[in-house]
Amino acid sequence: KTCLLTKLGEDWLFLVLLGFTMALISWSMDYASAKSLQAYKWMYVELKGNVPLQYLAWVTYPIILIVFSSLFCHLVAPQAIGSGIPELKTILRGVVLKEYLTLKAFVAKVIGLTASLGSGMPLGKEGPFVHIASICAAVLSRVLSIFTGVYENPYGYTDILTVGCAVGVGCCFGTPLGGVLFSIEVTSTYFAVRNYWRGYFAATFSAFIFRVLSVWNKDSVTITALFRTNFRMEFPFDLQELPAFAVIGISCGFLGAFFVYLNRQVVLFMRRPTALTRFLTKHRLIYPAVVTLIIATFTFPPGFGQFMAGELMPRECINSLFDNFTWTKIWRSASPPGLGRSAMWLHPHVSVFIILLLFFIMKFWMSAVSTTMPIPSGAFMPVFILGAAFGRLVGEIMATLFPNGILFDGIVYRILPGGYAVIGAAAMTGAVTHTVSTAVICFELTGQISHILPMMVAVILANMVAQGLQPSLYDSIIQVKKLPYLPELGFGHISKYNIFVEDIMVRKVKFLSPQSTYRELDLLLQSTTLKTFPLVDSKESMILLGSIERCELQAACDWWLSAERRVYNQGQGISSPGSKVSWECFTFIDEEEQEENKEKVRPKWIHRGAAHSIVCSVATVYHCDITTDATFDWPLQIKAWEEAEMDKPIDIDHIRIDPSPFQLVERTSLHKTHTLFSLLGLSHAYVTSIGKLVGVVALKEVSPCLFLFSYFRKHGHLILMSFQSVMFL
Repeated sequence: KTCLLTKLGEDWLFLVLLGFTMALISWSMDYASAKSLQAYKWMYVELKGNVPLQYLAWVTYPIILIVFSSLFCHLVAPQAIGSGIPELKTILRGVVLKEYLTLKAFVAKVIGLTASLGSGMPLGKEGPFVHIASICAAVLSRVLSIFTGVYENPYGYTDILTVGCAVGVGCCFGTPLGGVLFSIEVTSTYFAVRNYWRGYFAATFSAFIFRVLSVWNKDSVTITALFRTNFRMEFPFDLQELPAFAVIGISCGFLGAFFVYLNRQVVLFMRRPTALTRFLTKHRLIYPAVVTLIIATFTFPPGFGQFMAGELMPRECINSLFDNFTWTKIWRSASPPGLGRSAMWLHPHVSVFIILLLFFIMKFWMSAVSTTMPIPSGAFMPVFILGAAFGRLVGEIMATLFPNGILFDGIVYRILPGGYAVIGAAAMTGAVTHTVSTAVICFELTGQISHILPMMVAVILANMVAQGLQPSLYDSIIQVKKLPYLPELGFGHISKYNIFVEDIMVRKVKFLSPQSTYRELDLLLQSTTLKTFPLVDSKESMILLGSIERCELQAACDWWLSAERRVYNQGQGISSPGSKVSWECFTFIDEEEQEENKEKVRPKWIHRGAAHSIVCSVATVYHCDITTDATFDWPLQIKAWEEAEMDKPIDIDHIRIDPSPFQLVERTSLHKTHTLFSLLGLSHAYVTSIGKLVGVVALKEVSPCLFLFSYFRKHGHLILMSFQSVMFL
């Protein structure tokens, strides 16, 4: 039975529970946000005829939800703000970020994201769902570890977070294939193949349950794609259309890079120390309220919103942009049956091209700004809609240029603007996230694989352009937040093979030896913020023996000068009952929590006897009566004892030492060093020459602004910037 439970807990039970839980959460959030949007639209419709009240309801409803989301997250868990993917990338890199994978962050993320999605603002949920699924995976692993213990291994912990990322994307839209690939591309530098089937199994099960719940709620008749299209399969596109698809890809590459740039500039502006930003920081709710007010005002349907389909909610926008109708042909004519919500794009006095162009321009800056609000939100869905609108615009232009369609083999095939919209959506999201799996996500979302070839062409071209101009949106956020993440090295540059560790290492290393005194140790602890210190056999030979954690040294130093040790040492050999003090009188408490948090450890002591025994012991040692002898100088005696003890060598035998810290040789190339740090999640490495410590190469976690390898390209050359870390973890 135990063996069966262990096997189930190791893989299948965990994956099934994770998939089912995330599917239930995803469906519940979709249901709640859909009901919220229904109430939003109902209020607007019920007030028809009274424009001032309509406007008041149109702007007040989203402001309340956004402000609630911001306030709730700020009070419960500020770590829930934003996407979550940049932080997950950093965590999977091996860095510990406090409170990011806790139940508080989970509750704040779920409730805050539900309120954000229900407001109708241009916000997405895919990024936050990766964070939610990772928290769920971490919590489930801790629960199962109570019964089986199989997830207590730190390497297993990384594996379950990787699976959680795949499930988060898979259950978000019911796209397990694209979800797994997307999670690998955006979160992993190196992916363990052993997690491949786990990710697919959990994501597929989660997506299946997610769609089954939709059928159960009668949202759909059977399990189908979320944004199902009905493009013709026998001849979806002609080869003559490939240049237009390539234009979409290249244009989306430039637009995606500009989106990342605009988003970063807004965030950097809000972080500048100006009077306005200080005011907004002090009054945190004003910024999201003002942004929501401005966006809601522009999208108000009787106002400017009538020229940009402002009445449509995000999912309605996608469904209408993917439809089979050619809007330029039905504009200013009777609406065909089945047009539905697509009629919002047809204005009696304004061209379809103007409507699409205005929609794209306005939604572009709205999406870039709204994703900077202090609420749980993602950028995938807003960018997806932007790409669909741009693709639809190109498709309508093509349909106008070729009104009779394209002749092939004696048959005329009309152009499908909806197909262009799908390709544009995939290309734009691929450009912003620097992924190619968005093509797979798109054909899973639409349920058609007919446009997969031009879609891949457009996505690859968009990536080529965007990667040469800007980092991905997630890497941009990492840079802005100064998270300690290792950037990628440029491909094909010979410089990374010609630069060696000896060229970039820090040669002046802070170290300890068995001959070091407690005074030197105390000075080292006070003058540096290092978390790990190398131990050498002597200052002359510098042979590396191992490394010691800061908490261990701090505990040893505190114990060496502690009152308990002083009383014990000075009271040895005294046999009077009142002065008998033994080592067993005190119990050392190793505070595991402080060790895990790597904070400054202060040993905690519990005296098993009465305090009177200590007082009597000291009095006996100094031959005085502390109640009557006024000449006895306690501080002076203690100070003299401490000064004498500080000059003694460190008791290395009673300190835990890591005998095998990671080491590199001087001629290790930059490329190999980068690969090892990325693959093993290293925080630092000592550089040795025939066992002799000669330097150190490290990530600096104390100040997150310092990256191990910071580089950029300029005029075709790779310039190595600020690689030397002054301090190491």
